[in-house]
Amino acid sequence: MVTIGVLALQGDFREHGEALERLGVSAPEVRVPRDLTDLDGLIVPGGESTTIAKLMRISGLLEPLRDLAHDDFPIWGTCAGMIVLAKRLDETGTPTLQAMDIGVRRNAFGRQVDSFETDLSVAGVEGGPFRAVFIRAPIIDDVGSGVEVLARLADGTAVAAREGRLLATAFHPELTRDDRLHRFFLNLTRTPSVPR
Repeated sequence: MVTIGVLALQGDFREHGEALERLGVSAPEVRVPRDLTDLDGLIVPGGESTTIAKLMRISGLLEPLRDLAHDDFPIWGTCAGMIVLAKRLDETGTPTLQAMDIGVRRNAFGRQVDSFETDLSVAGVEGGPFRAVFIRAPIIDDVGSGVEVLARLADGTAVAAREGRLLATAFHPELTRDDRLHRFFLNLTRTPSVPR
């Protein structure tokens, strides 16, 4: 059985676990370094990126996760998780894992009341538009040469990207019943690793 850990320090980790379990995937919660053993991939959920980064340091997960990310271990960051993966942040944040060659602007759409949903075409995800839920969401404002942008808003703003086996989405697929992006990530875990 495939085993995808879900970082369970803060945020909506339970929803990711439920989505994975619907797909028949084991989804243990990751809180300390020993929880990283025998995983095929990891999801860093939405939540509050500064709090997640602080708790990663306190729990001793920061360095092991940074090492995994730089070894092309499959990691998917959603919303705050995308911020945690990014190499570059705007002036409001400090990079955490510094793994994915993207620049991210935090809270790009404003406050909680400015949250919204929209239909997106996501490269590599078949079956029509994906209903994307944006809650105090970041955006990708620059990408490195090895990064593939997978989805953009109507105005061209990048909101999903992939680099090797790293995946980042500014929105929350786990808050819908559409499991296609979770399936997409599972397929990434089966692709060969290319250490950087």
